Amino acid sequence: MEIPFNVPLVTGKETDYISRVIENRKLSGDGEFTAKCRHWFERRTGCLSALMTTSGTHALEMGAILAGIRPGDEVIMPSFTFVSTANAFVLRGARIVFVDIRPDTMNINEKLIADAITEKTKAVVPVHYAGISCEMDAIMETAGRYGLTVVEDAAQGVMSTYRGRPLGTIGDLGCFSFHETKNYTCGEGGALIINNDRFVRRAEVIREKGTNRSEFMRGEVDKYTWTDIGSSYLLSELNTAFLYAQLEIAEEIRDDRLRSWNYYNELLKPLADRGYLELPVIPEGCEHNGSIFYIKVRDKEERRKIIGYLRENGVMSVFHYIPLHCSSAGLRFGCFHGEDRYTTSESERLLRMPLYFGLDTNAIEYAAGLLMRYYR
Repeated sequence: MEIPFNVPLVTGKETDYISRVIENRKLSGDGEFTAKCRHWFERRTGCLSALMTTSGTHALEMGAILAGIRPGDEVIMPSFTFVSTANAFVLRGARIVFVDIRPDTMNINEKLIADAITEKTKAVVPVHYAGISCEMDAIMETAGRYGLTVVEDAAQGVMSTYRGRPLGTIGDLGCFSFHETKNYTCGEGGALIINNDRFVRRAEVIREKGTNRSEFMRGEVDKYTWTDIGSSYLLSELNTAFLYAQLEIAEEIRDDRLRSWNYYNELLKPLADRGYLELPVIPEGCEHNGSIFYIKVRDKEERRKIIGYLRENGVMSVFHYIPLHCSSAGLRFGCFHGEDRYTTSESERLLRMPLYFGLDTNAIEYAAGLLMRYYR
């Protein structure tokens, strides 16, 4: 049996919707399907505004501009994340302050944030790893006490919640990704979720290359002009047409992935009970979306052997982020505050199993069976 690590989702309606875009001759964005996607997120999350962007990376870059990040400012985040989380703020001149993660969720340790805050700190960026929420109540309390902007990196968090609230809607701003590895995809794409009314108008300007074109298109001004900094963050109408076909069946997609996630968890629990590996932890009050199923093995060397063993038997598995503070750019643009007690050691144990929409139960049984055979 050959089991790829990921198969990008296609529902079947994408071609019809893209054809409709071509027939309408409106390709560049902010057309019919951009509006449909935007309204879907605003209705589902209850946010003030949802802006479709060219990537999750660009949503983060917009978040950094809106947060008013300037050279010399400090931004707190975990080191166990994708490079875009840090890059978006480094581009504005910030110095990144990495703090340690919790070993149970791989998310930022909310108890360590306050100690990392200085007079230069301007923002906190919690990353919801695997669509499992950070401890947002504590993070928001700390941020509020020190007057910090909270930008949620919810790239993997669409359809996940924290105490009933959708991820991306708890901080001042939230960022989603629709890369082909995500639950909902259009190849490349993202969304900026705005929850603070002081950012709504300026976000439209930044997204439209620093112009007030959105106001012009609504008839609010008789001409549009350059009013602020910005860039071309507008997602193509072709991409939003592709994405909307998936948003229409968002619950079905989430439920399908959760079935696979839960089946992995059930089959591998005996190995966890016997101490061979560890399974993901879902804290109370968190509902996840089946974004990633991972296991933790003994160490980096055992992980290497298991990845090789699975590959030899047709199953593609991968590890995930190498902590940013270990990279040359991380050393240049940031620093690790406090002790790296878990970030590096836990990241070296983590191994991701295949998970995608429509993954067959036989494939899950086969992959889990290989792990059982390995440990026997």
